[in-house]
Amino acid sequence: MKRPTNRRAVLMAAGAAAVAAATAGASAQSTHIRGTVAFKGNEAIPEGHLDIYLEDPGIKDKAQRRGAETRIKSSGGSKRLEFSLPLTASAAAASPTLRIVARLERADGWLVARGSAKVEVGSPVHVTLKTVMY
Repeated sequence: MKRPTNRRAVLMAAGAAAVAAATAGASAQSTHIRGTVAFKGNEAIPEGHLDIYLEDPGIKDKAQRRGAETRIKSSGGSKRLEFSLPLTASAAAASPTLRIVARLERADGWLVARGSAKVEVGSPVHVTLKTVMY
């Protein structure tokens, strides 16, 4: 005759499953890409807003090319602005061509400057903005 399962065995099994799920989730947790944005010639970054995003130029579909993004406001007086973007471990491992792109736009939507830098996981990224000519 088979012994009935007691409550303690059920709770221990549920606890083991929860630990396994938490461990699996921890390995897929995101890390952050940290960096700075500066203007060419170490000048003050003009007033506007910076759109900073992760891009993989190896992906052909433009809609899927962009990853995490953030927006920072520039008051026109800072020479450097710091940023942080989430990066999943799977995205970092999937593509060696990841880069950070920063676009500075005025309030009316005109692009003022743009810059990009290659992402090296674990190292801070430094993006230099260069004036856009129309």
